[in-house]
Amino acid sequence: MRAGLILLCLAYVLSQFYRAFLAVLGAVLARDIGTGPEDLAFASGLWFLAFAGAQLPIGWALDRFGPRRTSAIMLLIGGAGGALVFGFAQGAAHVNLAMLMIGAGCAPVLVSAYFILARQGSPAQFATMAALLLAIGSLGNLGASWPMAWAVEAIGWRASMIGLAAITALAAMVLLIFVRDPEAAPGGRRGSVMDLLKMRALWPIFPMMFVCYAPVAAIRGLWIGPYLSDVFGLGTAQLGQASLVMGIAMIGGTLIYGPLDRIFGTHKWVIFSGNMACAAASLALAMVVGHSVGLGIALCAAIGLFGSTFPVMIAHARGFFPAHLAGRGVTLMNLFGIGGVGLMQLGSGVIHARVAASSGDVASYAALFAFFGIAALAGSLVYLFSRDAPR
Repeated sequence: MRAGLILLCLAYVLSQFYRAFLAVLGAVLARDIGTGPEDLAFASGLWFLAFAGAQLPIGWALDRFGPRRTSAIMLLIGGAGGALVFGFAQGAAHVNLAMLMIGAGCAPVLVSAYFILARQGSPAQFATMAALLLAIGSLGNLGASWPMAWAVEAIGWRASMIGLAAITALAAMVLLIFVRDPEAAPGGRRGSVMDLLKMRALWPIFPMMFVCYAPVAAIRGLWIGPYLSDVFGLGTAQLGQASLVMGIAMIGGTLIYGPLDRIFGTHKWVIFSGNMACAAASLALAMVVGHSVGLGIALCAAIGLFGSTFPVMIAHARGFFPAHLAGRGVTLMNLFGIGGVGLMQLGSGVIHARVAASSGDVASYAALFAFFGIAALAGSLVYLFSRDAPR
């Protein structure tokens, strides 16, 4: 189990990279192929929607074929193929196609690791291990900040993407050769997603899962770059450094959240408190847009720190899953979490464009960050009706 988790975790570094690298490419893509912030918001949303849309068939494939073939084949065709398409992009349509392919290709990697944990790991330690895997994988988030900005300035964005395609293909082949599938669930029981959707204990968890990751992923994955560039005039290298600060805060938050459910004996109140703090930081950022570049970066880091409850959310829901539905369970939660990011990212591009056209950049970013804060607040209030999973 350990070797497979390590390899999947390393492959997940690429998934985290691909969801965040657009934040430092805005200026060079606008110059070379004419894509603006709204185009990149749409492309980023497509990445998350493709990632989310693949979750249900992936859940079936994990239960049927196991994580080895599922993760390796999709990462090779979608991830490596999409990165290659991006490297030769000539306009927004090519970027959209590439992001769709990469999103689908990266979709099975983390849930394959969670599937192995759910089948072979200790339920009591699920949140801690899930958070550790996510934190290590989030090194890709750091790679998508200053290192990506450096690579773009050194060799260009096209050569960088072609190199990433080769690295992704190599990672897929390593997974295919070395990952081992867990044994089948006892009794050979079958089930469907409908069995999970009928579980009332999950109903208040779904809305929280839908919004909990959106402020973090959308701001770090895209909007921190255009915000600091449009409002404060930061260049590519400075945007990379600011993105690095938020990425480090996200890793720190993930590691801190991991053991808190065992320390306090609850998933619910750890998640609720963290997302309320994330909502407060998002609303505070909306109120101080344009005041100070340092304060803006600090509040983005706070959003990354407090909003990193994703693995604890998975652990909360996992406590209600029967063993034979482990694959479908973790992918269903991923569908809500990543699908929420995708839909809200598409909406964020519309909000930014409309408010900017009528009131300017400062007002548009204030509306954007308020949108994320209100969504996190609403999800947290619905989540109050949830209950902790049985120990």
